[in-house]
Amino acid sequence: MQIKESIAQSTISELPGIAPLARQALDHSSAVPSSSGAVNSQSQTRDRLKICLLGYRSHPFGGGQGIYIKYLSKALVDAGHSVDVISGQPYPHLDERVKLIKMPGMNLFETGLTSIRPHHLKSLTNIIEWTSKLTGGFSEPYCFGRRVSKYLNMHGHKYDLIHDNQCLSYGMLKIQQRWPLVTTVHHPITNDLKIALNAADRWRDKLLIRRWHSFLTMQKQVVKKLDHIVTVSERSRQDIATSFGIGNVDINLVYNGINTEEFAPIPGVKRNPLRIMATASADEPLKGLRYLLLAYAQLLRRYTDLELLVVGKPKERGETEQLLRSLAIDKKVRFVKGITTEELVRYYAESAIAVVPSIYEGFGLPAGEAMACEVPVISTTGGALSEVVGDAGILVPPADADAIANAIDVLLTDPAKRETLGRAGRQRILEKFCWNVAAQEMTGYYHTVLDKYADSRL
Repeated sequence: MQIKESIAQSTISELPGIAPLARQALDHSSAVPSSSGAVNSQSQTRDRLKICLLGYRSHPFGGGQGIYIKYLSKALVDAGHSVDVISGQPYPHLDERVKLIKMPGMNLFETGLTSIRPHHLKSLTNIIEWTSKLTGGFSEPYCFGRRVSKYLNMHGHKYDLIHDNQCLSYGMLKIQQRWPLVTTVHHPITNDLKIALNAADRWRDKLLIRRWHSFLTMQKQVVKKLDHIVTVSERSRQDIATSFGIGNVDINLVYNGINTEEFAPIPGVKRNPLRIMATASADEPLKGLRYLLLAYAQLLRRYTDLELLVVGKPKERGETEQLLRSLAIDKKVRFVKGITTEELVRYYAESAIAVVPSIYEGFGLPAGEAMACEVPVISTTGGALSEVVGDAGILVPPADADAIANAIDVLLTDPAKRETLGRAGRQRILEKFCWNVAAQEMTGYYHTVLDKYADSRL
C-alpha cells in the first residue's frame, strides 16, 4: 500500500499546471484524521490561496467590472488570501496589498487610431486590435485574452487559481487547459445589444451597433466550454442560461458586495431637499438616463429649483446631449466625471433622492451604494435591481418616465418617508450585500473548483 501511495504522489507532482494548493487539494483527499479528530497540517493551509484576477479593463469609474475587481480583490486579501490582478487599460484602483500586473494593450478608446506607431506593428495582437477599432469593432477582450494567456504560460504556476472577470475570450479556454479557471459573467451582453438596437432609429446606426457587438460570437462559443461560471444575481443566472444556451444549474451565484465602510452616511452633512442624484457610468441606452431626463423636465414645471446631478458624462454630440437641448435642460443638469470615491459618497450625503433608471442591470451597484449611504432610492425593476432594492426603496417599471416622475414627486413631498427608506436601505445592504460575505462564499467556491480540478487530474 505504501508503494502505491508513493507512486501516486510522484505522478501528482509531475502533472503540469497544478499550483501548490491544487496539489494540496489532491493530498488532502488522503489525509488521515488523528486520534483527536484533526486532519494533518496540509488541510489547515488550504484556506490560504494564491489567486490571480483578470480584467481586460478595470477602472472603477468605467462600470461595474472595475468596481468588482477593486472590492473583491480587497475582500479576498482581508480573508487571508494573496491576490494579483492582471489588467489592461484603464487600470484599476487597488488596495495596497493587491499586486497589479499591467497588461497594456493599445488603449485606442483613449488614445485614438492615430496613436499607432511602427513598433506596434511587431505584434500581431496590436494589429488585430487596431484593425478592429478601425472597422468599428471591439476586440479588447479577444486581444487581452491573447496577451494574458501568453503571460500565464510562463507565470501561471505561481497561482492556485485564475479568476477571469468577464473577458470570455478564446485565450481563457487555453488558460483553462492548464490551470483551474473560474469565470464571472455579470450579465449577458446580448441584453445590451437588444436594448441598443431598439434605441437606434437609423439602419446605419444599427449596423455599427452590430459590428461593435460582434465579439458576442466569441463569447457565446467560449461560455459553453467553460467549466466553472459564477454570476452576481439570480436574474443574471437565468438570463445567462437562456442567452448562451447552458443550464442555470451549472452557474454558481455569489452576490456582489458593497463596501459599507466607504459607502456610509456622513454625520453633519446636510442634505439638499431638492437634489436628485443618479449614476450613469456609460452613456448607453441600457442605463435608461433618457427616462430620468424626461421625468426631470416634467418635475421642473412644479419644482423650479430642483437639481439633477449625474455621475457620468454624455457622449459629445450624442443622443443624450441632443435630448438635453431639446428639453431645454442642458443648463440645469450637472454632470461630474472622474471623481474619487470620497467625492461620490459626499454627493450621496448631500442628495435627497438617488434614482437608478437602468433598463437592465446584472446586479445594480449604484443602487446598493446609494442605499449604503442612507439615500432613499427610486429604482426600476430592470434586471436584478429588484433583488438588490427589495422593499427598502421605490420600484418602478423600466423605460417609464412618468413612473419615475411620480415616484420622485412622492418622496419630495414626504421627508419622513425619505428618512425611513434611507435607514431601511442601509440596513438591507448591511444584512444581505457585504463584500466579506462575498469573499467567504467565493472562497468556498474556489475550493470546490480546486477539488474538482484535482480529481480530474487523477
